[in-house]
Amino acid sequence: MSEQQETILQPLQDRRILSNIPDPEGVRRTIDRRGFLEDDINENPNKLYKKKLEGQRYVVDFPVKVTYNKQTATLRCHNISTTGILLELPAGEQETAFEAAVHLKFTIPDGAMPEGYEAKVSMPAKKVRTFVEQVDGEEVRFMAFIFEKPLDLYFKRRRWGLSIFMASAFLLFITLLVLLMRAESVIYFRFNKFLYFYSLLAATFLLSRYVFGLLYRNVPINLDYEPGVSIIIPVFNEEEWIERTIISCIDQAYPIDKLEVIVVDDCSTDRTAERVRHAFDKINANGKRFKTKTRMRFHVLSENAGKREALVVGVKMARHDLVVFVDSDSFLEPTAIRNLVQPFQDPEMGGVAGRTEVENKFTNALTKLQTVRYYVAFRIMKAAESWFDCVTCLSGPLSCYRKDLVLKNSEDWLNQRFLGHPATFGDDRSMTNFILKTHRTSYQDLAVCSTIVPSKTGVFLRQQMRWKRSWLRESLRALGFVWRKEPFMAAFFIVGLIVPIAAPIVVTYNLIYVPARYGIFPTTFLLGLLLMALMMSFAHLFFRKSKLWSFGIVFVLFYEFVLLWQMPVAWVTFWKSTWGTRDTPQDVLEQNRKQERRTKRRPFPFFAMKGDNRDDEQ
Repeated sequence: MSEQQETILQPLQDRRILSNIPDPEGVRRTIDRRGFLEDDINENPNKLYKKKLEGQRYVVDFPVKVTYNKQTATLRCHNISTTGILLELPAGEQETAFEAAVHLKFTIPDGAMPEGYEAKVSMPAKKVRTFVEQVDGEEVRFMAFIFEKPLDLYFKRRRWGLSIFMASAFLLFITLLVLLMRAESVIYFRFNKFLYFYSLLAATFLLSRYVFGLLYRNVPINLDYEPGVSIIIPVFNEEEWIERTIISCIDQAYPIDKLEVIVVDDCSTDRTAERVRHAFDKINANGKRFKTKTRMRFHVLSENAGKREALVVGVKMARHDLVVFVDSDSFLEPTAIRNLVQPFQDPEMGGVAGRTEVENKFTNALTKLQTVRYYVAFRIMKAAESWFDCVTCLSGPLSCYRKDLVLKNSEDWLNQRFLGHPATFGDDRSMTNFILKTHRTSYQDLAVCSTIVPSKTGVFLRQQMRWKRSWLRESLRALGFVWRKEPFMAAFFIVGLIVPIAAPIVVTYNLIYVPARYGIFPTTFLLGLLLMALMMSFAHLFFRKSKLWSFGIVFVLFYEFVLLWQMPVAWVTFWKSTWGTRDTPQDVLEQNRKQERRTKRRPFPFFAMKGDNRDDEQ
């Protein structure tokens, strides 16, 4: 069976692979390919990065209908940005025909540009230059056109403004409808106390998270605050993505003497180590001015010991006071570290999570529904917890800790057991619990990374089961200290624990027992489910202005009828230590045990008598 081909955004690579590192010698002045000059070196890095993105070109291949002099031609697009487009001129076509203003009509395919740009475009454009390049040994003519207006302004007036208006209106309407339905729960409370109490809890929990999530604000950048940061990348069999991960970590808009990258290989069995060394050589060949040789280190563990051991080894090697954990298939935006460290200006802040987005969002329906789920989980749910400085999971793809706190809890973290069983996954939730006992935790929405999510259903389901087990285990641990936090947050946490655990019982009662016992169609329950799905979808539409918003509905339905039923399984298998998605030592041991059990169960063939060797007869 062929491997799933991931659909990934393809930015046109800058000739400099380290284009975002501050230039210590002042040799490089431009910050994007068009030659934009940085007028104020003290300008906010987020604004500078936004300006750079305006000129970012993306490698694409789709048809463009060009109308000129009352004629029409269909040309191929080779790259596109928010301000212009590059088209291939077919053999025999006269470029002089395009000297006058032309009209372009095309559809931007899914994944060709950042989320939100996948739509139809029809606008005038003007040719700015023509050139010839060698492609596969042949000369190919190209024409570059500049749009009448930038695509972001074009979509803002035609699509994005309408999207925000519709999403706002529907979110308000849904909120009022939910409140009305919960008023019904109060009226009928005495007829079924458990059911209506659960309904009130679930609605309060959901609405409060959206309210506090919408109130959230990113901690602004203080240009005078530049603490030392060590990025730790634990890696195991990640040859496909590790090079890109390393480059994104070292190519940060952060002072070169304040940032280092440490890669710890947990005895990979593929070509990961080779890819890491290749990445180091590539970076060092271009980064002499940026002292990359002294700022990047690679360490291979003597034996496969697990992700936690790799992280702790990296932390012990770290030179700086803040350590950032980055997954080996996660890619940082250039301003991620600059934004991530800002909350640490508070001496009581122990850990901070960044926002994780889906890199392969347009691969298939499964990755699309994860895209909506990821965004709402971070921008709404974690943002709401951050309001109380009590983020309950500093996620693995991108999170930052005080080094001394990690070292203080490292032994307990490495040797953690739950009811006698080793805890080998859920390392991010586990470390967050250690930090939360004594310190605050926060979330930075502008500290962004993207990650590769499962595009196969089997892998996705195993990942979700692992997450549910770790969530259950670590939530029960957190009950021992969360009551000491801000009272509303403590109540917030307890309700958030009760609602998912009780959900299978409530769903069974409403969708199976009531219709079977009383012959009543569960209209109210299904309507509430639909409203929850629409709330997630419209929240995504409000912030992202993307056509993927409808997959929020798909995710809620998929969760309700598939993922929800993993919860009872997690109750009785929380002790399992296998990942299910990679060959950790525990997974290998479990596979060997299963093979032994299969061998023992294999029936003895009646024909396998002494002197009968059927292999020899072949």
